[in-house]
Amino acid sequence: MNEIERHLARAAGKTTVEAGEEITAAVDLVIAHDVTGPMAVEQFQRIGVDHVFEQQKVVFVLDHIIPAATVEARALHNSLRKFSRRFNTVLYDQGQGVIHQVVAEKHNLPRGAIIVGADSHTCTAGARGLIAIGVGATELAAAMATGVIDLEVPETYEIRLEGKMSPGVYAKDVILHLIGKFGTGGFTDQAVIFAGSGTAGMSLHEKMTIANMGIEMGAMITYFSDLDMVGPVRETFTFDLAAIPPSVACPYSPGNVVPAREAVGTAITQVVIGSCTNGRLSDMEVAAEVLHGKKVHPGVTLIIVPASQEIAQAMEDRGLTKVLRGSGAMVTGPGCGPCFGAHMGLLTADDVAVSTTNRNFPGRMGAREARVYLSSPRTAAESAVAGEIVAPGTVAPLDGGC
Repeated sequence: MNEIERHLARAAGKTTVEAGEEITAAVDLVIAHDVTGPMAVEQFQRIGVDHVFEQQKVVFVLDHIIPAATVEARALHNSLRKFSRRFNTVLYDQGQGVIHQVVAEKHNLPRGAIIVGADSHTCTAGARGLIAIGVGATELAAAMATGVIDLEVPETYEIRLEGKMSPGVYAKDVILHLIGKFGTGGFTDQAVIFAGSGTAGMSLHEKMTIANMGIEMGAMITYFSDLDMVGPVRETFTFDLAAIPPSVACPYSPGNVVPAREAVGTAITQVVIGSCTNGRLSDMEVAAEVLHGKKVHPGVTLIIVPASQEIAQAMEDRGLTKVLRGSGAMVTGPGCGPCFGAHMGLLTADDVAVSTTNRNFPGRMGAREARVYLSSPRTAAESAVAGEIVAPGTVAPLDGGC
């Protein structure tokens, strides 16, 4: 068995499992947010049970539309508050951040633990060596009630990342490059293990960025191994990190990826730095390094969204918020921000945005005609100053100078 299969076998109470086998696995944490949570709660109530399987293992986070942008959004929040009071589940309520970041900060689970989440980017937790699976509201409701999930053991592929990234290249460039190579359906309903010498030198934050967008390759599970040998897999692919360039995903797909140099000169009107992909402290440090002593282009709106309250506080403590606001950026409260397309920075048909978020489908951040380019925080910050897409190193030197 490979590493993922060993974890699934343990959760299923089996000695071995194999790809294609149907199993019932015990879950260690069930999570949902203010868009999917209310749907799961409705399904849970239809089941007719009077308790969740374990109160401290059912977690809700209000992150997608908080503060509420509509009356309907407020009603969704209130439905989760009511449910959590009744069943004594965990609720992160007052804008504490994006679900995947908050869960990483607040819930320290052992390697191989099983997380089931009603969000497609639940796979972010694979950065921590967890088996994290995104499901629908009905499946989540069943997991809330029973503490188990039925699933088919996926085929597993290995992606080995070797060497080191070049200056100006970040984890976001790496995952965009991979999505460009494999396509948005390259690993549909399969599992991907990331390994290799390059992963050993990555921070947890970098791993979270890569694991987060595994779903954009169709992967059911993305997982970072800490082993040199992960076990038998369907196929292994190897990439030299030094050969990966700064990259952007062009409209209208995360798989429409080109080297950043091919998009240089594209005029833009908005930049977003944040989300469960790139709203961490290291991302804010990169943005502040670029923007220190500079001004956002007068034709660009720059929105900065910390991924959690802890990150927002660290930004304040380190003076990053002052630098960012001084450049003309708007720093919002923690949460999903414009990523989901529900509030705070929606785009019109005439807008062109650079965003560190994970999706640029038509209508993802506002009008269907709006064009969104996905990039690293470095490319995004430099482009905000230039007023057009530029390659890293254009606005600020890559040696760390201001």
